[in-house]
Amino acid sequence: MTAIATDTTASPVLSVQPLGMPWETIDPFLFCVHHDDAYPRGNGRYGPDASLLAGRQMGSDFSRKDGWSMYHGQQVPGFPAHPHRGFETVTIVRRGRIDHSDSLGAGARFGDGDVQWLTAGKGIVHAEMFPLLHTDRPNPLELFQIWLNLPADSKMVEPHFTMFWSQDIPRHTFVDDAGRATEVVVIAGALPDAAHAGATVTKPLAPPPDSWGSRLHSDLAMWTLRLEPGAQWTLPAALGDGTRRKLYFFAGGRITIGDEPVTVGHSLEVRASVDVVLTNGEAPAELLMLQGRPIGEPVAQYGPFVMNTEQELRQAFEDYRRTEFGGWPWPDPAPVHGDQEDRFARHADGRTERPPSQD
Repeated sequence: MTAIATDTTASPVLSVQPLGMPWETIDPFLFCVHHDDAYPRGNGRYGPDASLLAGRQMGSDFSRKDGWSMYHGQQVPGFPAHPHRGFETVTIVRRGRIDHSDSLGAGARFGDGDVQWLTAGKGIVHAEMFPLLHTDRPNPLELFQIWLNLPADSKMVEPHFTMFWSQDIPRHTFVDDAGRATEVVVIAGALPDAAHAGATVTKPLAPPPDSWGSRLHSDLAMWTLRLEPGAQWTLPAALGDGTRRKLYFFAGGRITIGDEPVTVGHSLEVRASVDVVLTNGEAPAELLMLQGRPIGEPVAQYGPFVMNTEQELRQAFEDYRRTEFGGWPWPDPAPVHGDQEDRFARHADGRTERPPSQD
């Protein structure tokens, strides 16, 4: 460990920054964005009424006009077909639905706590559309999308599509001495037991096989935290050496981290090697935690391609021009899966899975 990691007398807070768009990340993460869109009632064709599109830059609408954006969608909000290579996307949907389609022929509709973990590897094209399924009421959508880098020896692995259904994702509720609760949702990474060194509270779901998170020494973790008003909880120290950890305070009012008071709308890098006490203020507080041991390799990135060298980037563009990463098997670049099905995942091999409640 470095000297800074072993100095327990120093503040556990290393830096504080305002949340931007996207959120600032640290290695092994590349990108993090929080979409929170108050979509209106649907028009029966999975989009908003045409009268609500006036004044938007269609095809690239990030305006948040009326509390929502169309993004790159034309009729349906979302992100039509686009390529990725060399990294992973982790999409955590807290409310609403996403329709996924990709160049492997896989498709999914997921949301309300579900997580999709997609290893792009050597190349995949996918679409992420936000269908407005309800015509009689609003269609709110809230999600995080996190880009997780791949090390050089995994940049060109085969693409891999994984669903974590909400019912399977570990959750643990801690209650402090005053009876106030903190809920931790464990997307990835074991939750250490602060009271017993070396022990863990939860066993997480397995990351995709070629992910950085599948390597034990990566110490990768992605958790969401929700603290009741006045709740106090100790964020346990990470299990590994060299780990970095960042907290994103995205909902609430005021929270104290260590001895550092922080208002909502800020991110903090904290020392991963020490326990950190979180003391909430008067409003419910929600945070996202991203943690991992850095990959520590050069990053060459242009848009949706993330490699180690400029030459590899040029090759990625050439490969995409030549192969389109398998082509696009869907009838249009922004597929929506209709209203006859709720949450499901149909894999490239034809296998269909559904959340446990639908089995």
